[in-house]
Amino acid sequence: MVSDKEVESAYKVAKERYAEVGVDTEEVLKKLQNIRVSLPCWQGDDIHGFLTPDEALSGGIGVSGNYPGIAKTPEELTKDLEEAFKLIPAKQRLQLHQIYAVTNGKKKDVSEVGPKDFKFWVDWAKENGIYLDFNPTFFSSPKVKENMTLASPEKGVRDYWIQVGKNARAISNYFGEEQGAQSVDNFWIMDGMKDEPISRLDPRERLIESLDEINKEKYDEKNTIESYEGKLFGTGVESYTVGSHFFYDNYALTRNKFWCMDIGHFHEAEDPSDYLSAFLAFGKGMFLHITRPVHWDSDHVPTLEDRTIRMMSALIRDNLLSKTVIGLDFFDASINRVAAWVIGTRATQKALLLGLLAPIDKLKEVENQYDFTLRFAETEELKSFPFGAVWDEFCLRNNVPVGMDWYKELKDYEKNVQFKRN
Repeated sequence: MVSDKEVESAYKVAKERYAEVGVDTEEVLKKLQNIRVSLPCWQGDDIHGFLTPDEALSGGIGVSGNYPGIAKTPEELTKDLEEAFKLIPAKQRLQLHQIYAVTNGKKKDVSEVGPKDFKFWVDWAKENGIYLDFNPTFFSSPKVKENMTLASPEKGVRDYWIQVGKNARAISNYFGEEQGAQSVDNFWIMDGMKDEPISRLDPRERLIESLDEINKEKYDEKNTIESYEGKLFGTGVESYTVGSHFFYDNYALTRNKFWCMDIGHFHEAEDPSDYLSAFLAFGKGMFLHITRPVHWDSDHVPTLEDRTIRMMSALIRDNLLSKTVIGLDFFDASINRVAAWVIGTRATQKALLLGLLAPIDKLKEVENQYDFTLRFAETEELKSFPFGAVWDEFCLRNNVPVGMDWYKELKDYEKNVQFKRN
């Protein structure tokens, strides 16, 4: 266990090192303190939810692993989240899916779920200082017809899912009203085809019509804003995905909404950080899904890898944090589910810290003077600066375990709480 005195001593040295290149670590820590990351609630229970928890997942969704201690009730899931938040510095956000409605024993279809079914979550979030974001659930339902929902050729199918989308907007608006901060309502639909379609346009025109119908009611954007998540392909929709990146990019721009960019939905050879400035030069805002793709969309727990660092650095270098909500999207049942939240969120925060610990204004000035040698030299040297000491200080100031000390606390929780569920 590292002592507080050792952390403070190391931070003092790091503070002096960064000051030499014009970085005020105290200002950096203040900025990091105010950046909230939106965790995925579905990591805690393998995306079962509480409407039909015993039904198998479908619609291109699957979780690998069977680690013991899974949360099976709203109380167990919130208890696990509280444990995770104890081990993550600063205050964060939480994404809920529609299937996580708490209906108090009353059987409900997802199309019947409304704001009152999320009072449990709103009360809990207020007690814990957490902001809530939302996701309508367009999968794992018999109402999904041949991998189609809002783009279905059947009007009855479209109408059903339009109602689901309308309810989702009302729920997200309820979150925003209650928490006094905007809730992002993120739409991801799995619509597509396994083999080549005859028409690629017809389903997209139906999807546009459906989304426009969902958006007819006006809500105050201080409470809620919709985002639209593109995807390249998925299981069962390998040849054609209706809601592609370009489709939702354009829909968000023309409707003045957010675009959701999941970095797991891009080829490993691509650099999705470049899309941030390309879209936000025109768009209202962006909702990010930070994940770790292993051979594309596999939703692994994020780590402090180059792709995550580039994403966070791009936001900071171009001053785009005010137009972006950073969310996470992963599910892993092969390891302790609470540990996954902790590892993934802390890794994302570390990537943000690395981006903040750079003399951005100075480097921009150097770049505009065509001094690419100095730009190259200084950005390279910063990679070996003692950012870990600043991170440890950030944890210490937030009364969060430093280094691997969090793991000991988690193992105690695992033994005394999670494993007793089985």
